Amino acid sequence: MVKKSTFWNDKWMGIATLIGVIIGAGVLGIPYVIATCGFFLGSLVIICVGLVFLVLNLFLGEIVLRTKGKHQLSGYIEKYLGKTGKMFMAFSMVFGIYGALTAYIIGEGEAMRALFLGTFNLSPMFYSIVFFCLVSLLIYSGVKSVGKAELVFIIGMLSVVLLICFFSLSDIEYSHLTEFHPDKFLFPLGVIIFSFISSAAIPEVNELVKDKKKDFKNAIIIGSLIPIFIYLIFSFAVIGIVGLENFDLLEPNERIATVALSFFSNPLIGLLANLFAIIAMLTSFVALGIGLVDMYHYDFNISRNTSLFLVLSIPLILTLTKISTFMAILGITGAVAGGLDGILIVLAFWKAKKLGVRKPEFEFMWPKYLGYLIIGLFLFGMIQQLHSLI
Repeated sequence: MVKKSTFWNDKWMGIATLIGVIIGAGVLGIPYVIATCGFFLGSLVIICVGLVFLVLNLFLGEIVLRTKGKHQLSGYIEKYLGKTGKMFMAFSMVFGIYGALTAYIIGEGEAMRALFLGTFNLSPMFYSIVFFCLVSLLIYSGVKSVGKAELVFIIGMLSVVLLICFFSLSDIEYSHLTEFHPDKFLFPLGVIIFSFISSAAIPEVNELVKDKKKDFKNAIIIGSLIPIFIYLIFSFAVIGIVGLENFDLLEPNERIATVALSFFSNPLIGLLANLFAIIAMLTSFVALGIGLVDMYHYDFNISRNTSLFLVLSIPLILTLTKISTFMAILGITGAVAGGLDGILIVLAFWKAKKLGVRKPEFEFMWPKYLGYLIIGLFLFGMIQQLHSLI
């Protein structure tokens, strides 16, 4: 009997899981922020930040392999950086999740309004509240199938990107892609960092590949590189169709990529893009929301009802008060949460090199200055985003 191949179940499930964690609401903000500085300059930022996160994911992969036992991200950080490190990681996770949940509520309101424009001319806030009520019911019921749905939506997302590119080839204005605004070079940084945050997936990828640690390394590399190409292709198509001038004609929350496409592209493209965005943000919201409820409930011994209230009330209040825009929330969340994640992983990696008790199946002799460069990048990103808010 021929032994059934486990290639898909192991390596490719790990790759799909990592891609699914990386690609979320951030992709909807990338085309506008890239357009502000110019496609080619912005593409350079995407590539650089993407490669930094590839290195970070390999750092964390080596940390996982040097450590005995099963842990989640905060457990690895605590093991090498102590309670203080765990506290900073917990803050980063909570801050990042609340930022993402708030962005999803705002983004869903705009996407649903664009989808039903001409049929039900209602405000984005109305649709945001409808979406909030739906996801609140799903989180309260504790649905468990969202993780599997994410893998389905990876295929759906790739299909939508390819369809947008295919149907838009004749509509692309190449003059939109040749704009160059070096004074805005740093503007996309926070949103792009948000779009590559993925460290929480690395321990799960390790579990998926089981004993095939060579597949673990390859899954990290492939799963980290594919989103770079997806972001570049998606940005090329959206910016080529919409362009910075048209983006600037829209309200701040209408600069979401799929919403902008519904105004300036083939109606079919706008319909497909917004429909996918709505479903993708819904599944991501539920997955993140349930994860945060479980963290409050199990890790901090807070009752489930109180945990539900803490998770759902804060992003709703931030949305209702209109404290910020979709893009600004992605930017500050990416800079702070992504920056803290990156810094803690570099520090833990250095400690694991000395204190790790397992011989890792793969390791790299990274020059230490690379870690300092990464820490410097993230510190700069946090300062730049906070300065822009002030």
